[in-house]
Amino acid sequence: MTDVQSPAGTGTGNPHVTVEIEDEMRQSYLDYAMSVIIGRALPDARDGLKPVHRRVLFAMHDLGNHYNRAYKKSARIVGDVIGKYHPHGDQAVYDTLVRMAQDFSMRHPLIDGQGNFGSIDGDSAAAMRYTEVRMAKLSSEMLADIDKDTVEFGPNYDDSLEEPLVLPTRFPNLLVNGSSGIAVGMATNVPPHNLSEVIDATIAFIERPEMTTQELRQFVPGPDFPTGGIVYGTSGLHKAYERGRGIIKVRGQAAVEDVKGRDRIVITELPYQVNKANLVEKIAHLVRDKRIEGIRDIRDESDRDGMRVVIECKRDAVGEVLLNQLYSLTALQSSFGYNMVAIVDGQPRTLSLRELIHHFVKHRRDVVTRRSRYELREAQKRFNVVFGLLAAIDSIDRVIAIIRGAKDQSEAKVQLQDEKFEMGGAFKELCERLLTFEYETGQLALQHGYTQLNEKQAQAILDMRLARLTGLERDKLISEAEELQATIDRLVAILNSDELLLRVITEELRVVQGEYTSPRRTALVANALEMTDEDLVAEEECVVTVSHLGYVKRNPTELYQAQNRGGRGKTAATTRDEDFVKRIFVASTHSYVLVFTDKGKVYWLKVFQIPQGGRASRGKPIINLTKIESGEKVTAVLPVREFEEGSFLVFATAKGYIKKTDLMAFAKPRPSGLIALSIDEDDSLINVAATRGQANILVGTRMGMAIRFSEDDVRAMGRSARGVRAINLKKEGDRVVGMVILDEAQPNILSISEKGYGKRTEGVEYRQQGRGGSGIANFKLTEKTGAVASVIGVLPQDDIMVITDKGIMIRTEVDQISMMGRSTQGVRIINVSEGEAVSGLARLADTSSESADAEAPQDSEGAEAPSSDS
Repeated sequence: MTDVQSPAGTGTGNPHVTVEIEDEMRQSYLDYAMSVIIGRALPDARDGLKPVHRRVLFAMHDLGNHYNRAYKKSARIVGDVIGKYHPHGDQAVYDTLVRMAQDFSMRHPLIDGQGNFGSIDGDSAAAMRYTEVRMAKLSSEMLADIDKDTVEFGPNYDDSLEEPLVLPTRFPNLLVNGSSGIAVGMATNVPPHNLSEVIDATIAFIERPEMTTQELRQFVPGPDFPTGGIVYGTSGLHKAYERGRGIIKVRGQAAVEDVKGRDRIVITELPYQVNKANLVEKIAHLVRDKRIEGIRDIRDESDRDGMRVVIECKRDAVGEVLLNQLYSLTALQSSFGYNMVAIVDGQPRTLSLRELIHHFVKHRRDVVTRRSRYELREAQKRFNVVFGLLAAIDSIDRVIAIIRGAKDQSEAKVQLQDEKFEMGGAFKELCERLLTFEYETGQLALQHGYTQLNEKQAQAILDMRLARLTGLERDKLISEAEELQATIDRLVAILNSDELLLRVITEELRVVQGEYTSPRRTALVANALEMTDEDLVAEEECVVTVSHLGYVKRNPTELYQAQNRGGRGKTAATTRDEDFVKRIFVASTHSYVLVFTDKGKVYWLKVFQIPQGGRASRGKPIINLTKIESGEKVTAVLPVREFEEGSFLVFATAKGYIKKTDLMAFAKPRPSGLIALSIDEDDSLINVAATRGQANILVGTRMGMAIRFSEDDVRAMGRSARGVRAINLKKEGDRVVGMVILDEAQPNILSISEKGYGKRTEGVEYRQQGRGGSGIANFKLTEKTGAVASVIGVLPQDDIMVITDKGIMIRTEVDQISMMGRSTQGVRIINVSEGEAVSGLARLADTSSESADAEAPQDSEGAEAPSSDS
C-alpha cells in the first residue's frame, strides 16, 4: 500500500490518496501496454501504417516534399517529424525513414532516397545529414485527397497542430508492404504481397462480398518478398490466410552449375530479411568446423546488377547434396511466421486475408463518401456564387445603380440582398435547365419570376471586377455553371447509390494497379518442403556387410580392388570367434534396405542410415538400427531403389518353399515391422529377390541339386502366406542355399562350395521343369569341394565378392572363372584355411555399363542378397 499525491488544485482537502500498490502497478502497466500497442508497435488495418510511418509521410507532405519536387535533407524531415508530431529520438525516426526507402525491406518503397541507405549485408545507412529524400510516387496515393476531409485529424502531442489519425490510402498497403513489430504481450508479422494480385483480390471482394478466404487466395496465392526466394507448400499458407497465423518455409534461389567437371553453387536470391554477409560468414564457419565438407571457396560477386554468391565445390563433392546441407544448416532456408495482427477500431485483432481486405474496403467507402460530401459542398458553394454573378450580369444596370447609390459597401451589400431581380428570358431558361437539385436552405433564393441574392452572392458581386461584365466572361460563367451542375449531379448520385460508390473505388484501384504493378518476385511451389536426412547424403554405391550375429556396416566399393583368381583377398571385417560375416550386397546410399528375419518379419532401413566403418571394422548391431524383437535373427537383406507397381518379392526358404508377393505390400514402413511370410518352426528364410513377374526361377541346394521353373507357376500371395513348394528335398541334410532369377539378361549360374571351389554354368543347361520336383544335378560334390555354399546369377562383365566365415573377402572378375557344365566341381576361387568355410557370395554391378543394371532385375543395385551359409 502506498500514498499517491493528489493533483494540485483539486480541492479535495486531502493531499494524499491511499491506493493498493498492486492496483496502481496493474493499471499503470496496462496503460503503458495499450500505449505501446496502439500508439507505437502495431499498424492500423486501414492504411497499414504505424504512427511513426504515418507521421513521416504526413510531415513530408506538409513540407511539400513530393515525388516531383527536389530532394530534401533527411535531417530536415526528421526534425519536422520529431518537432511537430513524434516527440521521440531522432535516430528512431531516421531508422524508420531509412527502412521506408530500402527496396530490399519494402516491396514498394514509400520514400525515394538519394545516398547510402544501407544494404542487404547489414551495412548501416549514412548519417541523416548526408542523405536526401522525397516521397515516392506511390506515397501520393497514400495521401491522395487528405485535404478533402477524408479522414479524421487529432491534436499532436502538445495540441499545437493537428495530424491525421489514418491516411486515405488508395491501395491495401498493409498487404502490399507488410508490417512487423513487437508490442507488449503481442506482435505482428505481415509479409509483403504483389500489388497487382492484392488489387485483383480487393476488386473481386467488392464485386462479391461473400467471397471466402479460400476463394480470395485464387488472386493472392502467397507472399511476394522484395528479395524474391521460393515459398514451399500450401498448407502453411492456407492456415496463415485463414486464421491469421501460420508458418511457411522460404528458400533462397540457388542453382548448381557444372564448370569444367566441378560443381559450383550460385545463390542469386535470399529469403526475406536474411543478412547476406552473415550468411556467407556462417557458411565459412561450418566449413571451418567441418560440419560441411566439400566446399573449396566462397565468393561474394554481388554488384549493382544483382546478388551473386558463388560457392566452389571440391572435385569429388556433389553440388546438390551440399546445397541441401546449406538449406538445412544456414538461413538459406528460413521460416516466416505469419502473425497478421492490426489495430481495428482501437483494438488489436488477428485478421484473416478476407478480414484485412474487408477493413480496407470499409475504409475506402468511408473515404470516398467523405470526399464526395466535401466536393459536393464545395461545388454547391461555387455554384451559389456563379449563379449570383449570372443574376447580376443579367440585371447589370440595376446592380450598378444600387452600388453607385449606396454610401458604403455594407449598405450596398444589404440593398443587393433586398432587391428582387427579375429573371430575363435567357437567365430564366438557364435556371430552369440547371436547377434540377435541391440546395441547402438559404443558399439560393428563387421565387416565381425573380430571384433574391444571399449574402455570399452579394459579396461576390461587390468583389467582381468590371472585366467580368464582358460577354465572353458571361459565357465562361454559364459554362462553369453547367460543369458544376454536372459535378453536383454526379456526386449526389454517388452518395445516393452504393453501386456507384463501389464503382468509384474499383476505378481508382485499377488506376493504381495500372501505374504501379510489377512482376512477382517470389516463386511458389505447391509441394510441401520436407527436408529429410536423405537430401543431405550424396548418392553413391557402397558395400554393405552383415555378420552372423547381426553387425552391419557400409563402405565405398572403391575400398575393394579387383584381384586375380586364387588370391588370398583382404580382410572385410573383424569378428568375434563365434561370429562370421554372413551377408554382403552393393547398394546406393539412397536405397531402401528391407531386413528380413527368421521369424518372417520385415524391417526398413535407408542405406545411409547404416554407419560407415573401416574395411576391418566390425560395424554396428543391426538391432540398434531397427526395432527387431528379441529372439529374431536377420536372415535376408534386400536393397530396393523404390516401391512401384508391377514388381514382386520372391521368397525362398531352406525347406524348399517359395512365395511371391507384390512389392507394394511393403511400401508402408512400420517401426515395429511387418509380417513378410509365415515360417514353420523348423524352417528359415534364406533369400529374397525382386522380380517383374515374367522370369524363370532357379533354386539350388546344398547337396548340389537345382530346379528351374517359370515364375508363372508361383501365384502372388499376401504377406502372411507361407508359399508353395519350389523343390522336393530328398537327400538327408539337404536344404536350399541359393535362388537365381533367370530373365532376358540370361545370367550364368555361379556356384561356389564351402571349400572355395566354384564354376560358371550357362542357364540354358538347366531345363525348365515343373515347380515342386526333385531337380537335376548342379554341382559335383567331393571331399575336396565340400557342400555347396551359395548359388547366384552373374554376367561375364561382373565382379564378384566371396567372403568366408572368418571375415576374409576377395573380389574377382567373373570372366576369370571357368565356364563348366552342371555336374562338375569347378576351380579354386579362394583359398580357405583349416576350419574356415565360404559363407557368402555377392555379385557387383559393372558400373561402367548402364546395361549391367538393366540385366539384373532381381536387384536394381547390382547385387542380389546371398543365401545363408552351411
